[in-house]
Amino acid sequence: MEPLNNGIHRIHQNQTIISLTNVSFAYGDAPILRDVGLTVCQGDSLAIAGANGTGKSTLLQLILGELAPDSGEILWFAEDVRRFKGWPRVGYMPQHNLLAGNRFPATALEIVAANLYDKVGLFRFPSRAHKQKALDTLALVGLEAQAHTLVGELSGGQQQKVMLARALVNDPAVLILDEPANGVDEKSVLSLYGLLEKCNREGLTIVMVTHDLERCCSCVHRTLYLRNGGIAPEEGAVQNG
Repeated sequence: MEPLNNGIHRIHQNQTIISLTNVSFAYGDAPILRDVGLTVCQGDSLAIAGANGTGKSTLLQLILGELAPDSGEILWFAEDVRRFKGWPRVGYMPQHNLLAGNRFPATALEIVAANLYDKVGLFRFPSRAHKQKALDTLALVGLEAQAHTLVGELSGGQQQKVMLARALVNDPAVLILDEPANGVDEKSVLSLYGLLEKCNREGLTIVMVTHDLERCCSCVHRTLYLRNGGIAPEEGAVQNG
């Protein structure tokens, strides 16, 4: 596998990428998270686990700035999430496969290249260099041969890899994934985790919400458990080796 490019390596080793301090959030009168603290450094590979309804996906939405905390502070590269403009440095793979069931006439290459919009510019077509970048990223996840295949004709596991390539094409500093193993067959899941492990070894920081702790342990350094609105103190940091 070729290195993921310069975007990762410009970050200093052990630099803090994400920092949460005393973050609380409620939906109406229903508290979800209370006084959560979390630090993610460059090169980290972190799994966030917990039972359904404990706030794992809500925590990701807060980290991504999609929700605003009721109290507390969320920083990206020491900058408040509300003012952070470096989102192209953040790759995101959502919980639900946005391609599943789609029959629109878009190829895997077009889906990946579309995420280069910040480099291509509005209302402009990708250049040959942009298309080559997308093709190289598809090769990274093992889908170069399917680059010109319509996404609706790909298997669920292949569609998941297209979404991973889409998240990686901008050479992000950090990759955030929400339940990446959902609805994907065993072989594809193990392949996905193998790719994530290689990316992390090359410097990509990974934050993942998952129920799949047994199979993802190869690509995760530590696990945080959400319970009763916070990170469970007795299981706050489990080293996976």
